[in-house]
Amino acid sequence: MNWIIVSLGVIVSSVVLYLAIRKAKDQFIPLELRNLAMFALPAVLFFAYNSFRGVSLTVSSYQLGIIVLAALLFSWLGSVFSLKALELAPNQGYSLIISKSYVVMTSILSVWLFTSPLTLLDVVAITLIVGFSGLIMIDKKPKVEKTKTDKTWLWLTFGAFLAWGFLALTLRYLTGMGLASTVILFYLTTIVSILIGAELMVKKIKLSVTNNQIWTLLAVGLASTIFNLSLVMGYKLAPNPGYINAANAGSIALVTIFSALIFKDELNAKKMIGVLGVLVGLGLLFV
Repeated sequence: MNWIIVSLGVIVSSVVLYLAIRKAKDQFIPLELRNLAMFALPAVLFFAYNSFRGVSLTVSSYQLGIIVLAALLFSWLGSVFSLKALELAPNQGYSLIISKSYVVMTSILSVWLFTSPLTLLDVVAITLIVGFSGLIMIDKKPKVEKTKTDKTWLWLTFGAFLAWGFLALTLRYLTGMGLASTVILFYLTTIVSILIGAELMVKKIKLSVTNNQIWTLLAVGLASTIFNLSLVMGYKLAPNPGYINAANAGSIALVTIFSALIFKDELNAKKMIGVLGVLVGLGLLFV
């Protein structure tokens, strides 16, 4: 399968996932339940797929150790850092654009770690995607006033930046060892689901949801399954894992448009320029 087709899967599923999460938020579904849907349902689906296709779940102790560390330090802890940073940042766009810039780190490190190619045109494309994403995500005025001296959000954002970047590199390393994408994701999503389940128990959050909320959570889980599978397959197929991360970051352009259409979010001239710039960057990346 071509990496460009997989990257399009990343973009489409990323948009659907964000919109489903946004809908879940509007339905007042607790954050922990949203996170559980993002990992628990994919874990079940990946187990079912591997069982149906006869894919062995056997991994070495070394490989399992890497997956456990990646799940704990990068996937789960990265989510914790990111969500907390969004709460504390004077402007959520500042945190988002910094954390999403991990695409630059993975693109450069992949050249050294995996001898992946990185041309001047690729650098220009990635720069356009990250730069114009800033126009989309950063508002002129913060919605919530924060003290100017509190920089905790910046350290948390940097933690999320490192977590997402090293998660991408770790997944690329595991696929390079010959592990099937669905096997890696089964273990990863299962471990994170256990951590979130423990969090639900500690916080004593009830699992009761309405019928409408169930459908929304199912949409979150299905979109998350396709997104994660496309992401890991892309790391294996793309010449440089940074290309897939750039496509993921570029999905913010379509999210902006559909959020305006569905949820009536603001879509001003600045954001439209950002959307066009990101789309140009994606076009150059796929050339």
